[in-house]
Parts: sequence; C-alpha cells; structure tokens
Amino acid sequence: MLKGKLKLPLPVPDKARRAFPDRLGSLVAGFDGKEEEYGGGSDLVVFEPGEELETFQPNGFVSDKESDGVENFVEDRPRPEKDGAGPVSTVQVIAVDEKRSDLEYELSRPEINLEKLQRIASAGLPDGGGLRATAWKLLLGYLPTSRDLWEKELTENRQKYAKLKEELLLSPSELTRRKDEAFSYKEQDVDVDVDGPLRRHEISQEDHPLSLGKASAWHQYFQYTEMVEQIDRDLQRTHPDKKFFSGETSFSRKNRQAMKNILLLFAKLNPAIRYVQGMNEVLAPIYYVFSTDTDEKNAANAEADSFSCFVRLLSDSVDHFCQQLDNSAVGILSTLTRLSDLLKANNEELWRHLELTNKVRPQFYAFRWITLLLTQEFDFQPILRIWDCLLGNPFGVQDMLLRVCCAMLLCVKSRLLSGDFVANLKLLQHYPDINIEHLLRVAQDLSPDTSSYRLSP
Repeated sequence: MLKGKLKLPLPVPDKARRAFPDRLGSLVAGFDGKEEEYGGGSDLVVFEPGEELETFQPNGFVSDKESDGVENFVEDRPRPEKDGAGPVSTVQVIAVDEKRSDLEYELSRPEINLEKLQRIASAGLPDGGGLRATAWKLLLGYLPTSRDLWEKELTENRQKYAKLKEELLLSPSELTRRKDEAFSYKEQDVDVDVDGPLRRHEISQEDHPLSLGKASAWHQYFQYTEMVEQIDRDLQRTHPDKKFFSGETSFSRKNRQAMKNILLLFAKLNPAIRYVQGMNEVLAPIYYVFSTDTDEKNAANAEADSFSCFVRLLSDSVDHFCQQLDNSAVGILSTLTRLSDLLKANNEELWRHLELTNKVRPQFYAFRWITLLLTQEFDFQPILRIWDCLLGNPFGVQDMLLRVCCAMLLCVKSRLLSGDFVANLKLLQHYPDINIEHLLRVAQDLSPDTSSYRLSP
C-alpha cells in the first residue's frame, strides 16, 4: 500500500511536446537538461480497436460474466511464467532476430534517428545485449543522438553523480575523516622536518553529533533517518520474487544499496517532494535494465546512469507527487479526468456504467496505475515491454500511459459491464493476466484527438 498519497502532474498540452521536457535543472541541481513504419514481422493476430480480449481465471476457466453467453471452456494453451518466459514459435524467433538486427543497425549509426528508434521501441525492444539499456538512455534524452558525444556525456554525468554523493550522502563523521586526512597530508608536506607535538583538530559545537543546532551537519543528517528506514523497508519488498532485488546475498544487497543511494539523493535534492513510497517501484525497471547491460563499464556505472534517467522520467510527471497541486491543471486529479474523458470518447457505454451507474471513478483504481507507471499491475517482464512503448511514444510517457490505462478498461469491458461496484473495483485493483501485445495495440489505436485535449499535427 502507498503511504499517504503518491502525487503526480500532467500539464494539459496544447501542442505536440517533446517526449521529455527540459526540466532537469528544476529538479536536481548540477544536472542541467539537454536536449518508416517498423514492421515487427510477428505472427500475432491483428485485433480491431476496442475488441475485448479474453482474460483467464487462475483455474483456467473463463468467468460467466466474461463469456458473454458463450459456454465456459478450459484454456489449453500453456500460461507464461511469472517473468514472461513461455513457448516461442519459429516465426516469433525470426521476428525477434530481425528486430534485433534493425536496432543494432540504428544504434551503430553516427547520428541516431530518434523517430525510427521510437517506432522500434514501440514495437518492443529485444532483451539482452544491452540494447534496451542504450535505447532507453537515448529515448530519455540521457544520451545525445550523436554517438561521438556519448563518452563525454557519460563521463561528465557520472562524475557529477559521484560528487553529489560525496557532498550529500556521506555521514558527517566520514566527511570529517576525509578532511582530516587531506589536512594531515598537507601538513606533512609543509612541516615534514619540524618536530613537536601533534596538533589536535578542533571540532566546533555545531559539528558535534549531539548538537541540537539546526545548522549542525549532524542535525541535518539525522533528519533523514526516518526516510532512510522507509526506503529500506520498501526496497526489501521490491519484486520479492526476483533474486536481483530480494534476499540477503551480497549481489541483492549491493543492488538495494545502489537504489537506496539514488532515492535518498533525489529526496535531498528535492525537499518539496522528498521520497514518496512507491518511487522504488518506478526506479526498479531502470536500475535492472542498466545493471544487466552486457557492457561491463556501463553496468559498473548503472547507479549513476539510473539516477539521471530516474530524474528525467519523473520530470514528465513530478507534479503528481505534490499534494498541493492535486486540484491544479498539472495535478493528479486533472490527469485522472483526462483518463475519464478518454474512456468516454472511446466507449461511452462503459464510461456511463463505471462512473454514473457503479460510481467506480478513476481515483479508486487508476491513481496507482498512473503514479507508479503500471509497475504494480503486471509482472516484471511485461512491465519492461510496456515501458518500451511508453518511452517510445513521440508525445511523451504520460500520453501513452493514459492510452494504456484506457485500453486496460476496454479489454475487460464485458466483465465491467456485468459487474457491480464491488466486483468492478476488485477487478481493476487486481488486474487479470492479459495478452500485453493486444493491450498495447488497443492503446496505440486510440486516436490522439479523442482525449480531452487535441495535439497539433
């Protein structure tokens, strides 16, 4: 459960915007922002927009409400594993190989064609080889489109991150120890031949651990103790089924420590937002993808790269985390209204049933969908596929996110139309297993001008 309220924004755009607005400077000091139809070749069935996809109960049967009068049947097809693994056809293997070749070609060019990369990402990025990690960095604007600038940009940003960590995450005692070492070395160079008693380094009252002064470094350090404990608890619960995040191995502890550093540093640099429970879930896919990059240097710097990309991702929705902005044009309530309008424009019957008949409003189920970018609604591997589509959308993450949320409603339309308040709320708060490719196809087929705002051509 979220602690308190997870807040987010979404200014109502009056024209097409860049996918990631240049807002990093307002979020993190020291990190200034910079600024052909792809054929998947798969053998997936093509669905009509709004066509409902069957969902299956844990026992393998379709529910009475879902069958729309069709006799129940046992689903014989094998269900995918929790991490997305399952039977793969020869056609799918060939399609994945073709997609990988196209992506490798695009990423090897001196100047990256961002529009084509967005189309490839929307169709799904291949796993392995570090391709997704590189593509996400480009789509988030962390890497420039010119390959010649990659090394310089990465080096500078990683150095900035290391400096921020040293300034903001080290305890006052560790900072004092490092200063003392530097001071001692300097004195040794000057007075190497001078005999006499050692000089004691004076500690001011404000630097004492028991000092109550607000200017005390220790007082400021202890202010974050409760937040650190909350972050630790949340990280322990992050994807408990994946050894990458959970358990007490040195590997999982190292990963949690890196994520803890990122979340705490973000909180200290953004005191108006601080840390909100659930941010760990948004960070997890980024850190996982970057840490599993096959390039050893990139994997070793996953923490620094993840921090910058986490900030960039939140820059598109940071106002949702501010409770004071809830009722503003950039607050979460405005975003939920946009979702409601999008549903009404695409299926007024379902909109009327949910909002007027059942009184099941988006605040009751879509708040978590939007604030956590769907990370709590699906298993980990499908999340990565959905994020490919979110990051690859030329109109921005929030635009595609609302489309996917609307598609989630359309894909269980018959169950919702036959359900009451309790049944529908339970269904939407525990969304059933679904064919992700069909879900994304429905989302992509929603016209941009059917929402509560219009995008300029």
